Amino acid sequence: MALDKATVAHIATLARIKLPETEQGRIAGELSHILTWIEQLSEVNTDGVEPMTSVVAMTMPMREDVVTDGNRVDDILANAPERANGFFVVPKVVE
Repeated sequence: MALDKATVAHIATLARIKLPETEQGRIAGELSHILTWIEQLSEVNTDGVEPMTSVVAMTMPMREDVVTDGNRVDDILANAPERANGFFVVPKVVE
């Protein structure tokens, strides 16, 4: 896939990258080369290949999904400058 200077300038604008006009030709060639290489990947036969998240087969440890309040109210409130009845006390901001 060949990119021209106008396309590279548009991509640079979208990416919010300041790209001098003198560099656009060189970058267009490099991006075209990268896209050609990526197109080659579509030619690889991946039938029967399972998706993977790692090159090493492993299973993630699972824990039971239980909703709790954390049971750490005292630890959390220990950092509060002021507290009352298990809650943070903050200044009133509504007039």
